[in-house]
Amino acid sequence: MYYVYILHSQKDKCLYTGYTTNLKKRFDDHNNLFVKSTKTRAPLELIYYEAYVSKKDALSREIFLKSGRGKSYLKKQLSNYFFTNPWKC
Repeated sequence: MYYVYILHSQKDKCLYTGYTTNLKKRFDDHNNLFVKSTKTRAPLELIYYEAYVSKKDALSREIFLKSGRGKSYLKKQLSNYFFTNPWKC
């Protein structure tokens, strides 16, 4: 399985979008400061993920979620979460 996931930084209130084959390990890597792109943004909260059988489908979805339309989709999909946990970036 391939997972596309969204992390919310509790420090800077920004989102991080990524994909992996091992969601638990990757999430732990982010919070244990092993990932260069999120090292200064911990602690991070896993707020959303999707599972795919195809790597190409997961990568396409990751690209979409990073786009303007993708961010709009997330804002609507997670509106209750963002009501109490604002996102700045």
